[in-house]
Amino acid sequence: MIIALFFHTQKPEALGVAMGVCKFLTAQGVSIVAEEKAAALIHAQPLSSVDPASIDFLISMGGDGTILRLFHHHPELTAPILAVNMGSLGFLADIPMKDVYPSLQNLLEGRYIVQERIMMIGHLEGCSEQCLAVNEIAIHRAVNPSLVDVAIYVDGSYLNTFSADGIIVATPSGSTAYSLAAGGPILAPDIAAFVITPICPHTISNRPIVLMPKKEIQMQYISEHRPVEVACDGIPFIHMATQEAFHLRRAERSFRLVSMPHHDYFATLRTKLGWAGKLKTG
Repeated sequence: MIIALFFHTQKPEALGVAMGVCKFLTAQGVSIVAEEKAAALIHAQPLSSVDPASIDFLISMGGDGTILRLFHHHPELTAPILAVNMGSLGFLADIPMKDVYPSLQNLLEGRYIVQERIMMIGHLEGCSEQCLAVNEIAIHRAVNPSLVDVAIYVDGSYLNTFSADGIIVATPSGSTAYSLAAGGPILAPDIAAFVITPICPHTISNRPIVLMPKKEIQMQYISEHRPVEVACDGIPFIHMATQEAFHLRRAERSFRLVSMPHHDYFATLRTKLGWAGKLKTG
């Protein structure tokens, strides 16, 4: 078995845990690889020394941002990700530090499931370059000091024009990220759907809408202002000028996340969002 280990090399606590994980897995006969700089620190093989297709699992140690950086820096890696949370807030990285070694043992013994979560892919009309997103693709007003107008079409049919700071189109994974902060609904991760959420819309009746992912969504920038920015998972991708359009749809590739037997998505929601409700038994 080959496992690629990713961690924040500038955090001493992350380095210590990574070294422990590497030692534990190596003792179990697992080959550990890591990015060149990290590999030297934990005495692992360099990532470049193996065929990406031969890697069985990826381990991300950090927060959701660590996972997204891993995904976008290494799109060639398609193995399932075991995500350990070393940050304060993480919905994708939901394995707490106290459960690291039990989770690794479960992984080695085959006691896990792999969630296949939908992703989206998008491109500027007339441009061949594409971006993949785990969480969301967002249009933001960028340097414009005022609201911008974005017209939305679904399979070619006009939906609405939003006057807002921008538009977010999120996957279920991304429904607890930027979209949630902008007032969007939470979608369970096993739902196949997209949610369109306007960012601070001028009209209060402009609400989020949930769509089936078989639909193609087109977002056209129609304000006579300076270009707006398109970002994929918070990473700037391209600028869009007036009258240009951005198309997005469901990606053929899925985001593969390892889930442990004791995993409870709703418990994660309660913990991460600080919900204080109590079950009444009588």
